[in-house]
Amino acid sequence: ERNKILNNHTGFSKDILAYNTVTKQWFTEETVSEKIPVTTLGFPSKNGFTIVSGEVSPGVRTPKVQRFQITEAAQPFGVVNYTVLALYLLVSLLIGVYFSKKQKSTDDYFVGGGRIPWWASGLSVFGTLLSAITFMAIPAKAFLTDWSYFMLNMAAILIAPVIAYLFIPFFNKLKITTAYEYLEDRFNYAARAFGSLSFILFQLGRIGIVLLLPSLAISIVTGIPVDTSIILMGVLCVLYTTFGGIEAVIWTDVLQVVVLLGGSILAVIWIITHTEADFGEMMAYTSEHNKFNIANMDFNFTETTFWVVLIGGLASALVTQGTDQTIVQRYLTSIDVKDSQKTLYTNAVLTLPASIIFFGIGTLLFIFYTEMPERLSPAISNNDSIFPWYIVRELPVGVSGLLVAGIFSAAMSSISSSLNSVSTAYCNDFHIRLNPKTTDKKLLRIARIATITTGVIGVILALWMAGSDIKSLWDQFYKFLGLFTGGLGGMFLLGMLTKKANGIGAMMGLIISALVIFYISNYTNINFLMYAFFGLTSCFVFGYVFSLIFKDNVRKS
Repeated sequence: ERNKILNNHTGFSKDILAYNTVTKQWFTEETVSEKIPVTTLGFPSKNGFTIVSGEVSPGVRTPKVQRFQITEAAQPFGVVNYTVLALYLLVSLLIGVYFSKKQKSTDDYFVGGGRIPWWASGLSVFGTLLSAITFMAIPAKAFLTDWSYFMLNMAAILIAPVIAYLFIPFFNKLKITTAYEYLEDRFNYAARAFGSLSFILFQLGRIGIVLLLPSLAISIVTGIPVDTSIILMGVLCVLYTTFGGIEAVIWTDVLQVVVLLGGSILAVIWIITHTEADFGEMMAYTSEHNKFNIANMDFNFTETTFWVVLIGGLASALVTQGTDQTIVQRYLTSIDVKDSQKTLYTNAVLTLPASIIFFGIGTLLFIFYTEMPERLSPAISNNDSIFPWYIVRELPVGVSGLLVAGIFSAAMSSISSSLNSVSTAYCNDFHIRLNPKTTDKKLLRIARIATITTGVIGVILALWMAGSDIKSLWDQFYKFLGLFTGGLGGMFLLGMLTKKANGIGAMMGLIISALVIFYISNYTNINFLMYAFFGLTSCFVFGYVFSLIFKDNVRKS
């Protein structure tokens, strides 16, 4: 009887319990071979804990020091999934090979020789802005918190008329190749060089981030080291972008958008049909837990409130859609202003349903893992890996391969756009400007070398970030956007909206803008989403004031 009590006492278990702090559910993570000591000290460590001595039965103690490590083996990907992924990658390469035969001049390489329809350019804009950051980080945000960031995407829709009727007519009328050529026409070459250099630096960082995200997902899927995945994907993007030019980039973007949205819709359907609760119960449960909260109306600029997301989102969207060469280059592939505006509106039309899909995936994953908390491993230390984890562990063979191809497509769309646009900016804003006698044939060769160089630098940055402790790449991406490019939007607005702004004033405004952003980011608690807004407004205001103080030749381009 004594042994029975000792062996079966409910206070002494072989189960290791875990608690999910998001879904607020307890579950049994593992059952071990020996009883786990109680009335003792436990010391947590990364993905594990250590127990020193303790009581294993009533009145029975052990001198053992036990260490428990929570690990998860990589899920076998399977032949079918690898085949789906390989076919997608092969098609992307073949598109690059096909369009490589049409790259006879820099006009072909940079703007497609006028052969690209507006709807394809519009899908390319959408795919470029979507990226792997959207595919994985937005579901993670919605899973962990709510829909507070939803208005960030809606800001991109609200700003579209401003871009369509203010920025696009300027760019098309001037017949330019890069957005920053306008800054020289309106101010001086220093303004153009600064704008282009800011863009290039931002894109290098962006390539690194967008390379890293899918590499994390692939690591979970196959066990291939993150570094290896970064290098493999970087090489693939460099190959088809280097030889196929902007046409290869845009038409692979079209393919990638189809794969991305198609796979995402399949994921939504699968989660809904494999969750025990019906749709009404899902809505009630998520509403009860405030998962659909969009508008925190507090006037608090240190938290993710409605005003922070709206104001910061509008500023970021204006900078991205109005001054970012990866987007402006799509407008310039169209034959006239109307087609360029259609390109912009195509992205705006797709943004709303896509945002609902990706935020919805995060909310649905919250419901799924609330019902089945044991299916989400405590070993996941990277929040952005939650959706890839579901893809690998829950989706059927073939479908999971398609979703992984979607992760690839999200990343490759953004990376290839960045590679081609950085090459375009370097060649037109620096090389040909400083070496005007360069022949078109030689410039085409230099453009391809610039594409390769950009890819190599992006891969190196991704490898560095893979070894860094970054809590959320989504947050880092927008912090990066505000710090590097906020003032640039203010400079464009200075040129387009005022007659008295001049080169000296604009450059002084940029300097003040950089100081303002540096101070806010380091010495205040203002939310990082506001950085772009403060950069834009400070450049505009101070640039105009200094233009009135310091006289310079005003160009009225």
